[in-house]
Amino acid sequence: MNEVRNIVLVELDTTDRAILNELQIEGRITNSSLAERVHLSPSACLRRVRRLEDSGVISGYTTLLNRAAIGRSTTVFVEVSLTGQQEELLAEFEREVGNCPEVMSCHLMAGIADYVLYVVADDVEDYERIHRTHLSRLPGVAQIRSSFSLRAVCEKTSHHLG
Repeated sequence: MNEVRNIVLVELDTTDRAILNELQIEGRITNSSLAERVHLSPSACLRRVRRLEDSGVISGYTTLLNRAAIGRSTTVFVEVSLTGQQEELLAEFEREVGNCPEVMSCHLMAGIADYVLYVVADDVEDYERIHRTHLSRLPGVAQIRSSFSLRAVCEKTSHHLG
């Protein structure tokens, strides 16, 4: 999670933004189709994509799963408060929380909770297992508050770049 602090801001022109918008919509697009959509030659388009990858603007490619189709239809947002704010405790918590496969994301917060976790589970009983065997055993945990999502109203996987 500390990786964000080391990122260097990259200047993006209109064509870079168009490439990134298209790749967020369709990550498996061929280079020739991408080049056509952003009005570049295939070689120029490939150079730009590689530059965006090398600079860290494109950090990777992934496949989105239909969680209900694989039995992971329960979404839980978990607020975690720690026993203290010592840098070593925060670092230890952050190292260990990443080892829980059901934790999809973890965010350091300003406010009442120290962290908010996005957790996926098969069902309520599965979340109870995750809570008992993983979350409650994380370093420095003082309190856990869980909120179950009834349904997603809006979910996005892309950020439109003007």
